[in-house]
Amino acid sequence: MKEEILHKATNMFLNLGFKSVTMDDLANEMGISKKTIYTHYANKTALVQKCTTNLSYEISEGISQICTLHKDPIEELYDIKRFVMIHLKDEKASPQYQLQKFYPKIHEKLKKSQFELMQKCVISNIKRGIEQGIYRENLNIEFISRIYFLGVTSIKDFRLFPEEKFPTLSLMDDYLEYHIRGIVTPKGRKVLNEIINSNHE
Repeated sequence: MKEEILHKATNMFLNLGFKSVTMDDLANEMGISKKTIYTHYANKTALVQKCTTNLSYEISEGISQICTLHKDPIEELYDIKRFVMIHLKDEKASPQYQLQKFYPKIHEKLKKSQFELMQKCVISNIKRGIEQGIYRENLNIEFISRIYFLGVTSIKDFRLFPEEKFPTLSLMDDYLEYHIRGIVTPKGRKVLNEIINSNHE
């Protein structure tokens, strides 16, 4: 039951928002009592903590596995994007914003672990891209890896990118293309265009 509660709560939080979903909502959705939920999770904050930690771990593991395949660096970034989008289910209610506003300590801890993972992965990606001649040799690797992380996290702020104007899927695609076009060589641009064309087919 503990895992079932965790799974259902994670889905509801991602679709409706961390603040919007109450323990009553979760109990009603599952057809159980709130008492049953509290048997496994002391309060809503504990449940939010477990949901975000669990989701972050799953995403981190998946990204690490993608990185160990050592694919073409540009293709790797698109694979990571696809994997994350599947796990975050398009984040319909901007849960990132609600988490930051109503559970700042959990959000800060999560962002720190995400940054550490992404730094390692993106730095490796950039170095391989430079070696293969698809990224420019004169890149400041540390700067590019940090600006990439900043962009990926900032575009989730619906105050800057309201969903009615910027649907999540196309927003992620647009940002990724914007990022890659800024760092590729002519050889890399060719690879990028091939990936974009194949995605549109």
